[in-house]
Amino acid sequence: MLKKQGSNICFAFIVLLLALVPVMFSAGLMNSSTVLFLGKCIAFAVVAMGLDLIWGYTGILSLGHGLYFALGGYAMAMYLKLQSTGGKITDFMHTGGLDELPLVWKPFLNLPLSIIMIILVPAVVSGVIGYFIFKSRVKGVYFSIISQALTWAAYSMFIALSPYTNGNVGITEIKSVFGSIKGDANRGNMFLLFYISLGIMVLIYALCKFLVGRKFGKLLIAIRDGENRTYFSGYRVSRYKTFVYVLSAVIAAVAGAVFVNFNGSITPSQMTIAYSITMVIWVAIGGRGTIIGAVIGAFLINLCEYNLSSGAMVEVWQYLIGALFCITILFFKGGIVGFVKDHFLGDKKAAPAKQAKTEEVKV
Repeated sequence: MLKKQGSNICFAFIVLLLALVPVMFSAGLMNSSTVLFLGKCIAFAVVAMGLDLIWGYTGILSLGHGLYFALGGYAMAMYLKLQSTGGKITDFMHTGGLDELPLVWKPFLNLPLSIIMIILVPAVVSGVIGYFIFKSRVKGVYFSIISQALTWAAYSMFIALSPYTNGNVGITEIKSVFGSIKGDANRGNMFLLFYISLGIMVLIYALCKFLVGRKFGKLLIAIRDGENRTYFSGYRVSRYKTFVYVLSAVIAAVAGAVFVNFNGSITPSQMTIAYSITMVIWVAIGGRGTIIGAVIGAFLINLCEYNLSSGAMVEVWQYLIGALFCITILFFKGGIVGFVKDHFLGDKKAAPAKQAKTEEVKV
């Protein structure tokens, strides 16, 4: 049972612990900043699951997923900012010389259309990128470099368009979709946001597990282990890769929208290459090709950062995270989940580093 349902049991345990967070807060066992931080971790776990779909299962290493995370974050932040201004132009628009609300901002005047844009914008961007790249059969390190370049280009564009995006500062001083979540008077809003976000994480996990547990998931593994063989078996590999890339981008955008509600702001720093590489570290340390490993890695690394990035460890915590990543890649290629399966569950074929031959994958 542990071998077959171990990941689901582990995920259920994580969800149970998170569900008790508001209860522990009410009991005085943690403060509101910790609750908000765990809410951000939920968003990080969501984007990590999407990244695991394309990297762990399909073998596409994207070093630019921060772009889609930020697109979703900006879309949500634009809606929330307009709610605070009553639909009028913002201060940074005044400063940038604008006299009326830009056309690109108008779809974010209401929530339903904003939710559509959170999904539609990254889907279109990733669809166009994926179509041309995968149709040209660009893969491996070349795709990683292109994803970095596109992310950097988008970052530069958001900085340059300061009248529309507020440049380096980004969109700040916004409340959540349920209103303010700070202070005892708004405790109910914070709890509601937390549980809604937790529900989104559960839905994304269920979707990912459903996909990888079906023939579609086996095809992704076949593409990862032998793309040419899968192609000559009669499958349109580029279409599968484009679809999973778009799906992963949409998941990242949803995560960005959740993140903004807890963070109260979005800046171009969430779009940088360094931020995207950090997401890869979460998946690698947790265990790629497992889905649950992405969740574990996202929570573990961010909790370590939360506790080590202040006090005596403030100057060395980044080196510690980097060393942990290097050790994982060199000695524990299956990450935490792979290590547990190898040494405690006796599953020697679980780690992605010990991938089965393509002939063994039933396409």
